[in-house]
Amino acid sequence: MDAPAPWGNLLAVPDGPLDGERFDALLAGGAFRLERIVSTGQSSPPGFWYDQEDGEWVALLSGAAELQFEDEAEPRRLAPGDWLHIAPHRRHRVHWTAQDQATVWLAIHYR
Repeated sequence: MDAPAPWGNLLAVPDGPLDGERFDALLAGGAFRLERIVSTGQSSPPGFWYDQEDGEWVALLSGAAELQFEDEAEPRRLAPGDWLHIAPHRRHRVHWTAQDQATVWLAIHYR
């Protein structure tokens, strides 16, 4: 990973539509990676489930989203300030993200 920027604003989003989600690496250490994710209406493809080696802690900073775990019948609705812990190999998917505003996530991936 390149050296992190010395400063920034977590809620600053690019002007105009994004072609896809934006992933900004903020900091990494031996067993963790901190990133900011900006979503603008993206969701996981139908039938797709993430199955990650690493654990993940994610917080929603702005916007809205629904995240679904394979072992739960209904997706969880997330609003600013909400956070989730995703254990390694707990299959999950992004059900939807807001299309009318940027959804900004802060994610910590760890081993």
